[in-house]
Amino acid sequence: MKNSLYFNIKVEEGIFDKIVAEQKSIGYYALPEQDISYLLNYLEEFKSKNDYDAIKDIAIIGIGGSSLGPKAIFRALQGIRDFDKRLHLFESTDPASIRSTLNKLDIKNTHFFVISKSGTTIETISVYKYILSLLKAKDISLDYRFTFVTDDGSKLEAHAKTFNSFVLHIPVNVGGRFSVLSAAGLAPLFLAGVDIQRLLDGAKAIKQSFFEDGYIKETLLKKATYYAKNSMNYNINTLFAYSESLDSFTDWYVQLWGESLGKKQRHSSFNVGLTPVGLIGPKDQHSFLQLIVEGLRDKSVTVLKIENFDDKIKIPAITLKELEGLDLMNGIAFCDLINMQADSTIEALLDKKDIPVDTITLQHIDEENIGKLIFYYELLTSLVGQMMNVNTYDQPGVESGKKILEGKLIEEKRKSVKKSK
Repeated sequence: MKNSLYFNIKVEEGIFDKIVAEQKSIGYYALPEQDISYLLNYLEEFKSKNDYDAIKDIAIIGIGGSSLGPKAIFRALQGIRDFDKRLHLFESTDPASIRSTLNKLDIKNTHFFVISKSGTTIETISVYKYILSLLKAKDISLDYRFTFVTDDGSKLEAHAKTFNSFVLHIPVNVGGRFSVLSAAGLAPLFLAGVDIQRLLDGAKAIKQSFFEDGYIKETLLKKATYYAKNSMNYNINTLFAYSESLDSFTDWYVQLWGESLGKKQRHSSFNVGLTPVGLIGPKDQHSFLQLIVEGLRDKSVTVLKIENFDDKIKIPAITLKELEGLDLMNGIAFCDLINMQADSTIEALLDKKDIPVDTITLQHIDEENIGKLIFYYELLTSLVGQMMNVNTYDQPGVESGKKILEGKLIEEKRKSVKKSK
């Protein structure tokens, strides 16, 4: 993984020491070096209770940090290998989405993950109730049909123990949007056939490079300093990923960045934040790029490239009548074409001289490189949060919406009871 910055800034003093100290209380920093024996034991028990080979579909019932991380990783890896099992996500209360996802499942041969750190996420439990009712209506056994991933001692864990199921825990000091490298992300990915140890090895490589004065330390410190110091001018951060396989990764980045950094500052009533935008090239270079290049100078750009796509399909050497001028593309591999497009976008941005640009280049897509990318962005988020003087790990704005929703449900229940009398 290479990260090239096309801007320079003096690193803010003391910020590295704050991140070192933060490791004592924030749990995601320890995840790359975790012992995965608990997951090996889980898989062994799973196989003793289920016909593992018969299971073709794995479905995650979760929302936000409970779904976006595993979705991003699985989606990226689908482009390089065929998995024996398919991964599906119930991450919305949209009835059309629920039905559409159900239609893709062989429900009798599906294992369901119910993932909620608190154990009381309304959206997650509502979909779980619906799935549960369908299984019962079809007289499908519930025995070891579900794996519940939640906080130790949550009400969801208590519910899980009322019938035969599996339970895994999210570390208490790991927040939902930082939980992808915990059981919340690793367990369903492991069951689907992802090499989770290599995923963690990639994250560990970035962690060691940062905390042990490796190549990534200075780059991350400079990038975070630039973003924080220029947050009032360049308050929109665009991640321009040149691979369709990374579209779900950009969704994960949007949640991580937005929910972590959009806050009131500590000991202040001043609202700050950096707005994340996820883009996919070359598709979005025919739309959003216009706004970046000639619009307001309020956007920084990170171009994410794949050096080797491991797929050498080429444009056929065919001459089309009236389109002979386009024969210059004949024989070009599509992987080379998409990187030419990425490089052209970078040059167009640099030519303006007033758009902050950096590039991240992954050697190729695999578990190790995706693990590196995940931990890189988690570290970057923590650094920017420290520099902007916000609590990176809470989400009071989200919690207020949850309380309002709960109030509406209570009122709806009250009306329903009143009508029934």
